[in-house]
Amino acid sequence: MTIATRDIADIFGRMGFSIAYGPEIEDDFHNFTGLNIPPNHPARGMQDTFWVKVPEGGAPACLRTHTTSTSIRALEKLAKEAGTEARVIAPGKVFRNEATDMTHEAQFYQVDGFAVGPTGSVTMAHLKGTLETFYREFLGPDAKVRFRPSFFGFTEPSVEVAVWFEAPGKEGLWLEVCGGGMFHPNVIRSAGLDPEKVAGFAFGGGLERLLMIKYGIPDVRLFHNGDPRFVYAFDQKEV
Repeated sequence: MTIATRDIADIFGRMGFSIAYGPEIEDDFHNFTGLNIPPNHPARGMQDTFWVKVPEGGAPACLRTHTTSTSIRALEKLAKEAGTEARVIAPGKVFRNEATDMTHEAQFYQVDGFAVGPTGSVTMAHLKGTLETFYREFLGPDAKVRFRPSFFGFTEPSVEVAVWFEAPGKEGLWLEVCGGGMFHPNVIRSAGLDPEKVAGFAFGGGLERLLMIKYGIPDVRLFHNGDPRFVYAFDQKEV
């Protein structure tokens, strides 16, 4: 996964994206509210959260449910620098308090990213082109990529991205690998930017699912069960 993260960073780096990192224990604003998911919003129900005990009177905190929290921190940095353009990816571990199965884990790695510029200069077409370029370079030129309308609190319009996955000995299926869309104006505003002047796209997806597709791995739980046979099942590559 470390090697894959570096390979992914290299691909996006050639498209002009830099890398940002953020804390794994995140405050409520950067994980939810600043991403247009205020208290009692239905979208909070889409993410089962591990909340962290804080001292009495302290601000709510949680184990981050997505590295989109790092994206809004990068937007805040852009606002402080009075900038209008940025391309950033944010790789890192995230946590969800949910039941596990072959495609879901309570901990996994995610790569979020965004590109913003003067309003009107970054479009959904740029998002589609960026993701298609990435998947076909990382997974191979024959990768089949599908985009469908979806809903995410921090983007509007939003899309769900899936890639055709054929695990050894199993029927093929469309595996969701990413969600994205155009930043909701409320997110741009929350970061201290003017949505009339700055706009762009955002995306985020799990790293393990990409590796399942790339290497034909049938179950995401294999990545975190500590079985040495799995750890040493891949060709060595210098990190």
